[in-house]
Amino acid sequence: MSLDRRRFLAAGLGMTPLAALLSACGSRGDWPEGMQEIKWDRDTCVRCTMAISDRRFAGEMRGGPKNTVFKFDDVGCAVLWVRDKLKDFPWMADPETRFWVADLRSRGGEVKWLDARRAQYLTKSSPMGYNFGAVALPEPGTMDFAEMRAHVLAKGK
Repeated sequence: MSLDRRRFLAAGLGMTPLAALLSACGSRGDWPEGMQEIKWDRDTCVRCTMAISDRRFAGEMRGGPKNTVFKFDDVGCAVLWVRDKLKDFPWMADPETRFWVADLRSRGGEVKWLDARRAQYLTKSSPMGYNFGAVALPEPGTMDFAEMRAHVLAKGK
């Protein structure tokens, strides 16, 4: 084996730990099983087409025979999307359909994801003005999914 080839191979083996470390920088993050990654500031809400930027209000729904994914920038958009598109996608009403929302209290760029139907909702200024943010546990001033949904549908924009 030539000296140049040995140097090349030695350099390549020496770079392996560095390459592994750098590849972790682009890792998928802490996404729940079955959830498709949201590409912040690039993916858009299926209903309003606004870029999904504010990590505190994002949501995603996944299900149906083709495991279809819908992404939202505001839980209100998700509620109205289901209302408007249920005829086209009847699987959205199925309890097996996965529906996640970001925990309003997520910090530091890492989003904690909650089951949207089990989360509690606080009144909080949100991207599309439906003004609800999800939290994990009941506390003074929160409401459950059904009550939040009723408020959004009453607004009906």
